Amino acid sequence: MPPLSIFIITRDEADRIGRTISAVQSLSDDIIVVDSGSTDGTQAVAEGLGARVIFNTWPGYGQQKRFAEEQCRYNWMLNIDADEVVPPDLAAEIAALFAHGEPAADAYKLRIAELFPGERAPHRFAYALAPVRLYRRDKGRYSPSPVHDRVDLLPGARVAKLKGTIHHYSVRSLGEQMAKLNAYSDAQADDLDQRGETISVLRMVGEFPANFIKAYIGRRHALRGLYGFMTAMNFAFYRYLRAAKHWERRLQRHRNGRNGDV
Repeated sequence: MPPLSIFIITRDEADRIGRTISAVQSLSDDIIVVDSGSTDGTQAVAEGLGARVIFNTWPGYGQQKRFAEEQCRYNWMLNIDADEVVPPDLAAEIAALFAHGEPAADAYKLRIAELFPGERAPHRFAYALAPVRLYRRDKGRYSPSPVHDRVDLLPGARVAKLKGTIHHYSVRSLGEQMAKLNAYSDAQADDLDQRGETISVLRMVGEFPANFIKAYIGRRHALRGLYGFMTAMNFAFYRYLRAAKHWERRLQRHRNGRNGDV
């Protein structure tokens, strides 16, 4: 078994975490689940599959993943989310990296493709990202950002890309997706405030149509039927909501400041 730690952050993922852990059991004897207070039995499911479950109050995406990194026993770490599944071909590809000692690169990008409800494999036109998910602890760490989910690598780190694709089952239902994006828009608005960003009224007006086009055309959701259309609508509304909440907070601060001067 490779000298590899695998970490997953969770909150109420009992219906999905079993499939996620089972897919990587052959890759590691150190699977860590950092849970932020599940009430649906996520912890019991994960422990039943041999994972170490550790509670940590939710501090934000980046901070939670950094906390999870610190629980890992090995120098090499693989991060997957609770709604992601590593298929057998990718698991074999990862195992092969360690077959003759240390992998050649310091970090590896893994393609992640979204599956809509009812799909058993990624659509040939599915939108996919390829972030670094497999990496050496001494060459990179997750960004501490509460909203930006990325590994910050040290200068000179060697990066390669694997051929396999992680299956991302991100949508339980459109309603659940919208509730999740609504909460995420709050965190995004907080992040914009903390960074001193300013979104103009003109940009806010254009957020919905621009991001619908980005998702429907740019991410090829137009080729994936009605679910593709509805998902593009949800994405566009989330991006608009992020901007609108940020603008509303600025307006409220301006009003409160003006009233305080009276």
